[in-house]
Amino acid sequence: MKNSRVKIYIPRTLEKKIRKFLSSPEIIAILGARQVGKTTLMRKIYNELSEPKVFIDFEDQEALNLFDEDIKAFARLYVEGNKYVMIDEVQYSQKGGKHLKYLYDNYKTKFIISGSSSLDIALKAVSFLVGRVFLFELFPLNFEEFCSFKAPRILRLMGERVKKGEAFSLPFHEKLLGHFEEFALWGGYPRVVLSEEEEEKQEVLKNIYNTYLLKDLRGFFRLATESNIQKLIRALAFQVGNLIQYNELSRLAELSYGVLKKHLAILEETYILKLSKPFFTNKRIEIVKSPKIYFIDTGLRNYICQDFRALNNRPDSGALLENTVATEFIKRQLELMHWRTKSKGEVDFVLTGRSGVIPVEVKSGIVKNAGKAFLSFIEKYNPSRAYLLHTGTVLSKSNADLIDIQFMPAYTAGFLEL
Repeated sequence: MKNSRVKIYIPRTLEKKIRKFLSSPEIIAILGARQVGKTTLMRKIYNELSEPKVFIDFEDQEALNLFDEDIKAFARLYVEGNKYVMIDEVQYSQKGGKHLKYLYDNYKTKFIISGSSSLDIALKAVSFLVGRVFLFELFPLNFEEFCSFKAPRILRLMGERVKKGEAFSLPFHEKLLGHFEEFALWGGYPRVVLSEEEEEKQEVLKNIYNTYLLKDLRGFFRLATESNIQKLIRALAFQVGNLIQYNELSRLAELSYGVLKKHLAILEETYILKLSKPFFTNKRIEIVKSPKIYFIDTGLRNYICQDFRALNNRPDSGALLENTVATEFIKRQLELMHWRTKSKGEVDFVLTGRSGVIPVEVKSGIVKNAGKAFLSFIEKYNPSRAYLLHTGTVLSKSNADLIDIQFMPAYTAGFLEL
């Protein structure tokens, strides 16, 4: 799929951040899941860099073997005389950290690399690069990037109105809600977004799941079989937004507790899942151990569930909407936390902003009043602001004695002021 006939480039917000560091000496590392657009982004930047330069793909076994087995020869062939060296798919190297350190220390060349997993995994010995690398994570498209391709005029108007706190008219709201539902159902993998037919979208997601995800998990982590990991992923797909029940997952995936925890860590390291940790200050009355689970791409999650029905025609609409909002926070690189009391009072997200903790609740349907648990959290922690995201039409505020709760359409999650 890397050589897909689709060549359209969807602008990524990460591109501007990376460009700011092109003149710095540090290695730039772009990490993220397969098929999120790392190669496309690198090619876009590469094509606009001045000569001399070289682009190397470590799926080329010859180049990879030379890098791993004879780094000096690799340097003579690919590094010497070049101002920029880009290396794609660096996770295939067994000596990535050690040999990149050698190149960095001996050549005044700018290195830009990509990897389909976390820095620890992609470079194996990450300690070699302490102080020598800037890390950037690329995720599937967020809703802003999605709309920049699907509906750029609507996106600009939405941004203006959110910034000014202006109400949305019903027709405008319904247009945005329609785009957000498509985003929730099919996710943000660029190749999926570029596909016009639903059948093609499903085929792309199938390819990502079978060809890349399972292949990588089995190959990189030396799993004897992907049977257990498939069972685990499927079980998790039906539990998004819920507290993890380790005993139940162990039974469904046929994994011991220790191996289960290892597999969950692997799924996080490879940008498939994100765990939301409990927020607490009082162990006696608040849940302190059980995390919640979210998929980083809802399209992949829906493929695993084999369910692409509209939000108003599926039993998990609330969980899917919550997971979609979670992906917006993940792509803003916010730490996900949630709050739950032993009496089962719950707040979906507790984010950390410039002025402290910020509670966010997500509800499917139109909501006009905050729930008891949400108000209880506000009373206990006195946050500077609080958000209730729903599918209602307008931006509004509701006074909760201590602060104003802001009621916002769910598709504004990526624009919330923190």
